[in-house]
Amino acid sequence: MGTVVQLRNQINNSYYQLKDSVDEKLVLVEEKIKSKLLSEVELVQKMTEYHIDSGGKRLRALLTLGSAKLCGYTKGGRDINLAACVEMIHGATLMHDDVIDLGNIRRGKKTLNSIWGNHSSVLIGDYLLSRCFEMMVDDGNIEVLKLLSSTSSKIAQGEVLQLQHKGEVDMLEETYFKIITAKTAELFSAATKVGAILSNKETKEKEALEFYGKNLGLTFQIADDTLDYNSDLKFFGKKIGKDFLEGKITLPVILLFQNVSSVEKDKLKNIFKQETRSNEDLNFTLELIKKYNIINECYKKAEHFINLASNSLTVFKDSDEKKILESLTSFSLQRTF
Repeated sequence: MGTVVQLRNQINNSYYQLKDSVDEKLVLVEEKIKSKLLSEVELVQKMTEYHIDSGGKRLRALLTLGSAKLCGYTKGGRDINLAACVEMIHGATLMHDDVIDLGNIRRGKKTLNSIWGNHSSVLIGDYLLSRCFEMMVDDGNIEVLKLLSSTSSKIAQGEVLQLQHKGEVDMLEETYFKIITAKTAELFSAATKVGAILSNKETKEKEALEFYGKNLGLTFQIADDTLDYNSDLKFFGKKIGKDFLEGKITLPVILLFQNVSSVEKDKLKNIFKQETRSNEDLNFTLELIKKYNIINECYKKAEHFINLASNSLTVFKDSDEKKILESLTSFSLQRTF
């Protein structure tokens, strides 16, 4: 239990350090998002206001602001505009995800699609993306435009790849990593690389922040996927099993399938072939995950990417900004398995 408490505390502390370091600019990012999503169409305005009010940690926007600060960007508001842009790309993908997954709750509130239906939700996601592309063009930097447009394309392809392999408990780890790289890590990577582009840094610094963001994103997604099966989190009142009930194949299921007996393999295959899964199915799977120590195996995988992320920042001089970004990687390094 202590390691779970430790993980939560370290993630929260490192997040708030980053947030506090750019807090004034984050307020301006929120204002920018609100202003860009204004619409004369009543339903568009109502849905986008609801989306903004739903909140979120704004981690990707914080990474853009933090990386720009690390690289010495001080003049102008391009970091604010592009942090808002990155966050809007993320918001659009969440709206589309909720439609695909038939999601009803996100961040403790009803999803857009559960209130206004799938058609409107998909179009609002598209609206966010179109506004985002306007902001990229307004920024006027072709490298930023290429990066963020390419990232949006990769996210969409990752979503389709995940759908293509839905229910495959024998999915290869390689396929899983392709999916989470496209769906999650690419936007983390773009968020951090933008900071170096804004500051006109050399290729070395751009690649370092790109590599940092990618590996940080992989780690966060592995952690997120693993927490969904971590029954210890019942202690914190966290609902687990959302991915399982939706039939998503994530790293815990993939590693579990590699370790179980042939009889247990057949049972798992049947569970994920079903249109719906029961709490009894979930409890059976959770017991197997405990039996084969899968949670620890997942965190060991995450540790590999965390080490890569942390090491990539060595090209930068020591500073408070560097320490803050490094602290985002520290939680799994200090974990005891």
